[in-house]
Amino acid sequence: MSNPASAPRGVAADGRAPVPGRAVVIGAGPAGLLAAAALQAYADVTVVERDVLPAGPGPRKGIPQARHAHPLWSGGARAMEELVPGVTAAWLAAGARRIALPTGLVTLSSRGWLRRWPETEFMISCSRDLLDAVLREQVARSGRVTVLDSTELLGLEGDASRVKGVRVRTSDGAERVLDADLVVDAAGRGSRSSAWLDVLGVPPAPMDEIDSGLAFASRVFRAPAGAGDFPVVMVRPDPAQPVPGRSATVVPLEGERWLVTLSGTRGGQPTPAAEEFELFARSLRHPLVGELVAHTEPLTDVVLTRSTINRRRLFEKVRDWPEGFVALGDSVATFNPVHGHGMSVAAQGALALRGQVAEYGVTAPGLARRAQRAVALPVAAAWELARATDLRHPEAIGEQAGVARTLFGRYVERVTRTAAGHPLAAKALLSVTTLSAPLTALVGPEVLLAVLRGPRHPALTEPPLTPDERSAVFDAPEPSVTPATG
Repeated sequence: MSNPASAPRGVAADGRAPVPGRAVVIGAGPAGLLAAAALQAYADVTVVERDVLPAGPGPRKGIPQARHAHPLWSGGARAMEELVPGVTAAWLAAGARRIALPTGLVTLSSRGWLRRWPETEFMISCSRDLLDAVLREQVARSGRVTVLDSTELLGLEGDASRVKGVRVRTSDGAERVLDADLVVDAAGRGSRSSAWLDVLGVPPAPMDEIDSGLAFASRVFRAPAGAGDFPVVMVRPDPAQPVPGRSATVVPLEGERWLVTLSGTRGGQPTPAAEEFELFARSLRHPLVGELVAHTEPLTDVVLTRSTINRRRLFEKVRDWPEGFVALGDSVATFNPVHGHGMSVAAQGALALRGQVAEYGVTAPGLARRAQRAVALPVAAAWELARATDLRHPEAIGEQAGVARTLFGRYVERVTRTAAGHPLAAKALLSVTTLSAPLTALVGPEVLLAVLRGPRHPALTEPPLTPDERSAVFDAPEPSVTPATG
């Protein structure tokens, strides 16, 4: 009979009842909360967060990108629901909207207006503050997740072969060590994983960057009366044109509000000037967003952000990866927010982490390396989509695509053109864009045949708004002029 004292943490001596492990998750954003949810059945989880977390929906200093549009696509929403059952219903009860795609989408793609076919995918639309608050509440219901906010991470404990915990400073200035069988870095864009691992002697990970020079300017507006169910509106650039890529997105928020985000690459960036916001929106390939803005009342000032570089750390390629450490979400790869892939990639990465822990246990030899490779799979899919578009903009910085990737990018453009007039191509394109299906969905036999034959319907010349949607906005009284607040 095995000696119980010799059983590794996370594995029972008799092979039946699990022994609780200990995990530390760095960061209480969506990636960190989902990592905690993924681990809570196998370990007592402590989440370390630098910011002060609001009691309900509220802004956080550490996530400035929350002020811009970055919807939760169905591929990510499904992963979140699997990790945190009931979270979708909780979002909707709090005021979020579930928007059918492409039914509830009015979008000018690089190759024309997409028709509003019957639903094949969906998105969750709400403010980032609401999304985070509901997710925190749902995850906190587990008695095995503890969140320490106002706590600064000082470094990792251990050596190049194994990470054994973290060293932190609490709000009262005291320093302490949190021992752990597994440390998950979900600190986001500000992660210092590379520096922490370097101190321990872990070899550096290769890194890839794609910088389109994109800047974002966003503002919240009061939706016109009767326009609470207005579709999501997107006007995208045509990367094939030798001009800066400029776009605009309108997404509905809880409380009968719209979030309008403008973006532009080098030479065509928006500014924080309120008087230029509508003019920029009108100057795009179609003036629809500018026309919508003209019929709404601003509720906030314009917020400008330039931190939009796609940056990927290939931790899975580090040969001597330490036991006990996994990076997740933006700590592995940050994406241009225009694609809306960050949260979905993080959710799918957390789901992959759970699968590895469920199969092998928290303390199994080689778990961290296997989990890091599993996390890399959804990252790779989103990265190829970003590469296919962002490097095509003028003055984009990054390793240019080889022959195979160039051909793939051209094929994606063919799919996009066909999707504007063919429901099968539109379904395939949306399934990949929403990270609900792998890239191979674009080259299935039926899709290939549709692309060869071309669009089934002629291109639309105007945005596919319904008469009621047009009336709700353009027949509404002129908005009252009130001072915007921050």
